[in-house]
Amino acid sequence: MAEIQIDLKLTVKVPQEGMKINNLLYQLRKFMPQLFFAILQAIFSAVEEKAIAELKKASPQRYVRNGRQTRQIRTAYGLFRYQMARIRDKETRQTLTPLPGAIGLARYRRHMIETGEGGIGLVCHLSYRKAVKEVDRILGTDMSKSTLHRQVQIFARDRCDWPDLRKVPYRFLMVDGTKVRLQEVDQKGHGKKVEMRWALASLEEKGKFDLVGIWIGKSWQKIRRDLNQRLNYSNLEVLFSDGGPGIEENLLAPGMRHQRCLWHGKQDFPYILYLDKLKKPQQKELKEKLKSIPAMNLRRSDLEQLTPEDLPRVKELAQKTKQGFKELLDALPEEKYPAARAYIQNLSQSVTTFFEFWFANKLWIPLNTNAAKSCFSQVKNRIWAVGKRWGEPGLTNWLKVVVNKVFFPLNWNQLWAQYLHIDSNLQINLTEVKYQWL
Repeated sequence: MAEIQIDLKLTVKVPQEGMKINNLLYQLRKFMPQLFFAILQAIFSAVEEKAIAELKKASPQRYVRNGRQTRQIRTAYGLFRYQMARIRDKETRQTLTPLPGAIGLARYRRHMIETGEGGIGLVCHLSYRKAVKEVDRILGTDMSKSTLHRQVQIFARDRCDWPDLRKVPYRFLMVDGTKVRLQEVDQKGHGKKVEMRWALASLEEKGKFDLVGIWIGKSWQKIRRDLNQRLNYSNLEVLFSDGGPGIEENLLAPGMRHQRCLWHGKQDFPYILYLDKLKKPQQKELKEKLKSIPAMNLRRSDLEQLTPEDLPRVKELAQKTKQGFKELLDALPEEKYPAARAYIQNLSQSVTTFFEFWFANKLWIPLNTNAAKSCFSQVKNRIWAVGKRWGEPGLTNWLKVVVNKVFFPLNWNQLWAQYLHIDSNLQINLTEVKYQWL
């Protein structure tokens, strides 16, 4: 392995009254770009000289110097200018610049890939315009928002695809969705709204739910096909959802049980009653009946205080819940309330799965889809309040980046190093620092 030795000499002017630590640190920070560019200049020159020497050694008398050409590149420390040496090939009569090939410098690229890390990280929380302004203020990269947008798309496609998780023994699957607005307009000229759907998976009853997929405007049928390819779907035991249309039919596999979200079960009931032409004042008695059912008022924190010795009490809660749903169904004759009766029938069959699971395993599973809602809350304001003009591919790629930056922050440095193709064989070490008063 070849080595380059670079000798640096610095002078530090110290005021008569001495130096203050904050002033020292501030001046050092201002000096860092100058030091960075000086080292970069020296390394470029050394690599360039070696590349030219090797060409001349391989073909003596073939190459001659032919002036220099200025190349400007944007780095994490700002604009760097370098006069690249040119040589002329007397056989082909072409002019070559050996340095770009020796260091992998793309011919027309001004912004180096490494300059994008700050902007790509910030755009997870800020608009593209604000992100580039902040990065430019700190580093002087002079990057446009369109350049940052392009870097986000490339980074997402290159490094942020969903991994194959078939070897992870996930047991629980949670799905949910929310509306997002796209650039495309609807018939009324408003931004078209489509479903953004998320899937999370967990290994244990009390385990953390990991994001395993995000889709924009995709049906549950397509989502199932995607999850089948990336998860060990046959290992899943329970599906958690709000019971939206198409979820159970497409995502519930043989052997899986469905746990409806208790919160959604109560919140959606008034809307269903309205479909049966019951106005708000007329809904009160039926809503109170649903609210009086024991299962609809339970919290997981309360249930986790129950032990296997409390089996009689749990059986009593389950029986009272079953009786409560029966009484509610009796109050909803099909000829008068077809929508509400069908809703309660379906809800009663899947909202009490947590009882069945406890009877079999003596462990409590989640009663709602709060884990998915928590994930939504970290990105929804950014999508609606700041970025109001999303294209489907742009939003999908942005979400892929957000998943890695926000939800898996510990992996971000490794992911970025992989994206830059960092070679651990290239090392820069400080060998000696000396000082003397002049």
